[in-house]
Amino acid sequence: MLIDKKFFEKSEAWPFTESREILKKRLKIIDKKGYVLFQTGYGPSGLPHIGTFGEVCRTSMVMNAFQKLSNIPVKLFTFSDDMDGLRKVPDNIPNKLILEENLNKPLTAIPDPFKKFKSFGEHNNNMLKKFLDEFNFKYEFKSSTELYTSGKFDEALTSVLKNYEKIMEIVLPTLGPERRKTYSPFLPICPETGKVLEVAIIEKNLDSKTIIYQNGNKKIETKITGGACKLQWKVDWAMRWFALGVDFEMYGKDLIPSAELSSKICRILGGTPPAGFAYELFLDENGEKISKSKGNGITIEQWLKYASPESLSLYMYQNPTRAKKLYFQVIPKAVDEYLSFLEKFEKQEEKEKLGNPVWHVHNGNPPKEEIIISFNILLNLVSVSNTDKEEVIWKFIKNFNSNLVVEKHPILRKLIINAINYFNDVVKVNKKFRKPDLVEKKALQDLAEQISKMSPNLQPEEMQTIVYSVGKTHYSKERLREWFKMIYEVLFGDEQGPRMGSFISFYGIKETVNLINKSIND
Repeated sequence: MLIDKKFFEKSEAWPFTESREILKKRLKIIDKKGYVLFQTGYGPSGLPHIGTFGEVCRTSMVMNAFQKLSNIPVKLFTFSDDMDGLRKVPDNIPNKLILEENLNKPLTAIPDPFKKFKSFGEHNNNMLKKFLDEFNFKYEFKSSTELYTSGKFDEALTSVLKNYEKIMEIVLPTLGPERRKTYSPFLPICPETGKVLEVAIIEKNLDSKTIIYQNGNKKIETKITGGACKLQWKVDWAMRWFALGVDFEMYGKDLIPSAELSSKICRILGGTPPAGFAYELFLDENGEKISKSKGNGITIEQWLKYASPESLSLYMYQNPTRAKKLYFQVIPKAVDEYLSFLEKFEKQEEKEKLGNPVWHVHNGNPPKEEIIISFNILLNLVSVSNTDKEEVIWKFIKNFNSNLVVEKHPILRKLIINAINYFNDVVKVNKKFRKPDLVEKKALQDLAEQISKMSPNLQPEEMQTIVYSVGKTHYSKERLREWFKMIYEVLFGDEQGPRMGSFISFYGIKETVNLINKSIND
């Protein structure tokens, strides 16, 4: 269904809000060059993590929204700062001695500890491109090493040298006393060791485009162009905006001061800083920032083993300005939220569709499939059936709908595989079943008797009402939460569980009665 453009122009969904800001702030610049350039940045000093995916995913959502507002062509550069010097060895890397022996060298000059590519930087770049390609992102990969050594940045580097003092006036006040003594925007590549040096610049010559620095007892003159030097990253960031003409870039909230500093430098160079969007950080289950050097938090590969790519994109779409934890236990909720939004989409009006996250996850074309069962209930079916066979789970699902045609439910087919993987790897080890006391046992016996009297034609909500009524005969109104908590702990080995009406409708009346009796008598 085509959506009227007026709804795009008024939508309050954040990708549309950001797109309108780009047009408002940079229309003259964009008209002059004829396209809009979006950029994402990545430092390959460690393996790509899920936060990197999030930045590309969210930027792509803004880019897609922009294309609904304007006919101006768009580009997305995914930039790898692979000429940066490796300052410390990541925790999650094999053959660490290789990296330790090559500290401070450019990432593309360090042998690959995985022994698959020419360099550590190239290995990580290929990992980045691989998972971006798996999600079908439309992007152009840009390597810092390639752009520096090819001369693409030479003109911009010359502008940095020309404005050296002005840049130093901005940067130095932000540094500590010791760092000021050796700070320079330029980081020479040592011709003898190949290391990226952090040294003070003694002299500079704009005509020859050279700098002189002190390295031990030697004074060394080097070109600033052709890859003989790279820039400190805040200056490098500004230089890239200027040299490439970047119109939009996202960054973590912790980089707001750096973005402000780089914006000032970009203006000094004669450029206009891009429109920006600061997102909150991703945290691990302990509330610590996810780090590519630590390898903490869930990986993209793990998420995709347990859930769909679309559920991960949904997780990235929601509340980007709020800090979010990324660990295994967030996956079931993210999956069920995706299914819920997908189910609502077809019934919504045009204006409402643009506020539905699945519009942005699928760029306006979400799949059409009836949602049969939640991920949470699937996990409980896997648990109580004690199986890793898909056909067993299908048998229970067909208790709910005997006319179900498997081939018409590709989302559900993948969901079952994901649920089996997630249960076996994540849930099973944390199950803690308990035996009911005498009072609880009597309540469960009553529940089993009432369920045995249910008609298989009852709707899940009607079944839920019966479970609720049994609880009221054994628990006061204020303690009904304890009733359901007890059911979950005894039957499922967890403090939380599915809506019992829905569970019964899928698992089956007879099977649920047997489950209760077995839990009581074992």
